Amino acid sequence: MTQPAYPPAGEAAPCVAHPEVATNRRCSKCERPICPRCLIQTPVGARCRECAQLRKLPVFDVPAPVYARAALASAAAGLAAGIVWSFIPLGGFLSFVICGAVGYFIGEAASRSANRRRSRGLKALAISGVIIAYISHVVFPPVFAMSALSGGIQLSQVLSLIVAVAIGVAGQPIAWLAIGLGGFIAAGRID
Repeated sequence: MTQPAYPPAGEAAPCVAHPEVATNRRCSKCERPICPRCLIQTPVGARCRECAQLRKLPVFDVPAPVYARAALASAAAGLAAGIVWSFIPLGGFLSFVICGAVGYFIGEAASRSANRRRSRGLKALAISGVIIAYISHVVFPPVFAMSALSGGIQLSQVLSLIVAVAIGVAGQPIAWLAIGLGGFIAAGRID
């Protein structure tokens, strides 16, 4: 296959992708005329889109199975951390320290399950794990007490308790700050 003849370098020629634009620039590999909108600056000079071969770095290329694995790890780590957190009788300022540690644990679990890949979606999954941990640390003690006293608990009772806690947490600025701190630390572990 022969390439079309382009005017010699230094003479204005129409851009390959935008024929209405005259340009003196050429791709450093194939010598096709390219306008400033088309050129991609590479370490070896300006190239057209075909010659630049733009691809995502593997660390930022996150396939769906990795997202699924990270979601499962984040939810499981959040549930486990929330249950453990419910047995720690510390409140006030120390709850921020605990929420930070929970965020670190969940972020690390999500990061390791995703093979240290990075994306905004993975950060969102880690933050959702912190939310799960916070809600489960508030929900677990009453659920545990109700099941111990009555010999069992129904799923509808657990779900109504989760909704009540979520609504209660939504009105507490301290809870938002604790979740924000834990989420910030969890998302930071994805970087």
